[in-house]
Amino acid sequence: MTLTRSLGRFVAELSPNRVPEEAARIARMGFIDTIGTMIAGRHEDSVRILTETLAPAGGPATLTFGDRHAPAPEAAWINATAAHALDYDDVALRGHPSTVLVPAILAEAEHLGSSGADMITAYVAGYETWAELFRRDTGLLHQKGWHPTGLYGAVGAAAACARLRKLDAEKAAIAIALGASQSAGLMANFGTMTKPFHAGRAAHAGIMAARLADAGFTASTDALEHPQGFLHAISPTGTEDRVSESRAGTDWAILSQGLGIKKYPTCYCTHRAIDCMLDLVASSPIATGEVETITVSISDYFSTVLRNHQPDTGLAAKFSIEFCMASGIVARRVGLHELTDDFVRRPDIQALMRRVEIVTTTEHDPDLPGAAARDQVAINLKDGRTVAGEPVARATGHPSRPLTDQQLHDKFADCLQAGRSPIPADMLFHRLASLQSMTARDLTARA
Repeated sequence: MTLTRSLGRFVAELSPNRVPEEAARIARMGFIDTIGTMIAGRHEDSVRILTETLAPAGGPATLTFGDRHAPAPEAAWINATAAHALDYDDVALRGHPSTVLVPAILAEAEHLGSSGADMITAYVAGYETWAELFRRDTGLLHQKGWHPTGLYGAVGAAAACARLRKLDAEKAAIAIALGASQSAGLMANFGTMTKPFHAGRAAHAGIMAARLADAGFTASTDALEHPQGFLHAISPTGTEDRVSESRAGTDWAILSQGLGIKKYPTCYCTHRAIDCMLDLVASSPIATGEVETITVSISDYFSTVLRNHQPDTGLAAKFSIEFCMASGIVARRVGLHELTDDFVRRPDIQALMRRVEIVTTTEHDPDLPGAAARDQVAINLKDGRTVAGEPVARATGHPSRPLTDQQLHDKFADCLQAGRSPIPADMLFHRLASLQSMTARDLTARA
């Protein structure tokens, strides 16, 4: 059986009682974190411009848990853009799975009146489909200019929405193939409004793929593994695996890969170095005027992703290791309050960024593709001393170093406050924690 058909069968046959309990817990965490970051990002210019330009008519789906409603495809497009706008959403599988899957599932579930159990099952279907594609190529998509969230996301969202619509195996395979033909996202657009737009388009593509397949639209049911298909088209090296059997449903990737919940609203490639810097300044407070140079040791891959060396906007600073180091020294934190244009443009921040030197290695961690074994920060002081932080192998929030329940709640509450949400954080957090016993429409109800 072809890969595309095999994934279609997996999606069609997945049911709530087949989802491992731990997988359901991880999916709920993905919903909590994504809805928090969605609300936090809802006032960003990218979301405002997209909403004004689309000018969606009223519909069954809620826009960013506010007063406005829209048809599900447009709601997914806007909501996923909002969820990714601050780059504060979770990470896994070399991308941001929840920022695509959750908005697509939530919008279509409101349209369909789906249960929370069905939403969680759809999430797992989308995650496992994404993971099946991810494991088939050891090449790093960023090095070819691809944004994995836009590429894998469209296929994963198509699988999730096919499960939500309860499509049969043939139609689910067609939905996956339709998602593959809508995959897009260029790394050159990182640090602009277009990066979160990638997530929005992928969520929109997933809903449309499942709807078109349901209506009888056709697509090639070998679109993933064909020599001119998805896997070969995006492969950086042309060494993709197009022939092995699918593991979806037998080797649960969501259990082995999990989700990394971000502690900082910056590119995940910065997080280990931020951890190192913040630990360092906590134990050895350093004044800006004492700094001669800051040396950051990271992988060549991380350095490629972190392309903005002297940013002057909050958006661009999310992809700047120089900014993160400067913020760590000046503010002793890297949070939503620091990721503003005004803070980034401060003379002391701009001056300190010019003192950052990046040292790269091509020795990668086999369990964390593209990353060095550890990231480290050393600060050379004007009096000749050097202070160095302890090397960091896994960022805070990584599945091996998870946030506590309280930290997850605190982040969620901070996000709702940043988004000026009228919904009490405790109430919405409790609903999401009990998602399996709710419906989509109950979840988004204002009271």
